[in-house]
Amino acid sequence: MVHLHVLRFLSWQKVPPVAVTLLILGVVAVAGGIVVFALSSRLVATMLLAFGALVVVTGWLLPTVDRAEALKTGGLAAGSVVALYALWLNDRRRRVDEDRHVLERERSADDRFLRAIELLGHDTDQARVGALHALAGIARSRPSYTQDVLDVICSYLRRPFEHPAYLAVREPGKQYVGDPAEADRWRVVRLTAQRLLADLLPKVGDPDAVAYDLDLTGATLEYCDLSRRVIGQLRARVLKLYQSNSLRGCEIRGPAWFTETESWGNFWLDDTTFHDAAVFSRVHTHAKVNFTETAFHGEARFDGATFEGTDVKPPPGWGRNGTKLVPPKRTAPEASLPTPHSAP
Repeated sequence: MVHLHVLRFLSWQKVPPVAVTLLILGVVAVAGGIVVFALSSRLVATMLLAFGALVVVTGWLLPTVDRAEALKTGGLAAGSVVALYALWLNDRRRRVDEDRHVLERERSADDRFLRAIELLGHDTDQARVGALHALAGIARSRPSYTQDVLDVICSYLRRPFEHPAYLAVREPGKQYVGDPAEADRWRVVRLTAQRLLADLLPKVGDPDAVAYDLDLTGATLEYCDLSRRVIGQLRARVLKLYQSNSLRGCEIRGPAWFTETESWGNFWLDDTTFHDAAVFSRVHTHAKVNFTETAFHGEARFDGATFEGTDVKPPPGWGRNGTKLVPPKRTAPEASLPTPHSAP
């Protein structure tokens, strides 16, 4: 039907038969090229489209210009089709190369990540410190690795560790069994891990800060300063805290568990915001604890917690009765509301 309409139009315009034949042949070639391009070979399709452009343009110009000029213009049209195919092919190759480079970078990051984890078990403290810095470097260059790196650092801090200074505070007079110099070396590695942990966490106020989870269950910490950091879920059960440790000004967006944590040093929690449940059940502290301006937007539990230090500052509205913290009194409507459930 289309060919019939074309023939009628061309006959009305008194186009030479050769031009009509070229136009019809070109239309068929272009249609075939489009079908082939969509279904199978791009190269064959390009050849058909180039041939179709050549004969269509030549046939269209034959009635108005001489044959050489028509062929020249048709050749330019065919060349344009080939050039477009070349551009498309180069763009496709570029995207393939970019995808391959991305895969190579990811494979390289995976290899570096695995090698760094292996070095964390090395016999020398220098190798372990280097492994921690390598992990931090991977997290900075590849943000998708940040949670994995934080998990590995937390796992390292959860390893059992004893130091003569800790034993002297916890059990005065008891003799330390082991090499104090070796304990000092591993202590330096752990202090490095704590510092990198703080460096990798986003600061409060950063736009689009990601709330990463931390699992420090059973860890031994000393001078761990995570002040003014954004944290997701915080598992800090059975911590052993020495010297001074700080969560001052933190924004903890998920639940936080400090169940059975024991502190022999200062514990700073002032100006910290807990957006979810905060569980301090059976926490035991022997020194200063500061909850000044701490905000609890979820359930706050201190059942069984004891605070033996002389300088204990309760959260706003809370009181202190001996070694216990006394929660603020609720009004009647508030007392009737159910409290959210949280695991101890």
